[in-house]
Amino acid sequence: MARDGAVRVLGIDPGSRKTGWGVVERSGNTYRSLGHGTATASAKLDLPHRIHSIVCHVEQVIEEHAPDCMAVEEAFYHDSVRSTLVLGHVRGALLVAGVAHRLDIAEYTPREVKMSVAGSGSAAKEQVEFMVRRMLGLKGPLQSDASDALAVAICHLNRARRLAPTAALGAATRGLETLLARRVRKS
Repeated sequence: MARDGAVRVLGIDPGSRKTGWGVVERSGNTYRSLGHGTATASAKLDLPHRIHSIVCHVEQVIEEHAPDCMAVEEAFYHDSVRSTLVLGHVRGALLVAGVAHRLDIAEYTPREVKMSVAGSGSAAKEQVEFMVRRMLGLKGPLQSDASDALAVAICHLNRARRLAPTAALGAATRGLETLLARRVRKS
């Protein structure tokens, strides 16, 4: 669904109460935010209904912004096993929603995201937010979860840009190998 060569990515920072989302579009060397926010669920709801609420919100974002891909931050491990399991449930439901909407799915560790956006895998949240605002030309503060989600989307776009020439080179190499193999057989 590329638009005039533009690539649109939905970044997701999963959480069981607040899930950050951000849609970033890259056209050439230009990045722009098409929207960002948080999908929240009431703490009064039980886990299945919180997850359902968050997924429904993210599905509305998908329908509104029509991304080409969804990039999701991988789970990191908490001291609390329960928190890690709950986060895994949320991530799983979001991944299923992305697949149901026929989106390509990419996953990145928090360290990969920080490295891609701020140049250091141990960058502070404030550094990541500063770079996100700078790269996207956003003014004022961002919600932490939305900032992280935009960073995940930017990370994916940065990774995709670096991998595209390699993939093209690999295809060209395979084509050349096939051509040479045919010439050798004819001889």
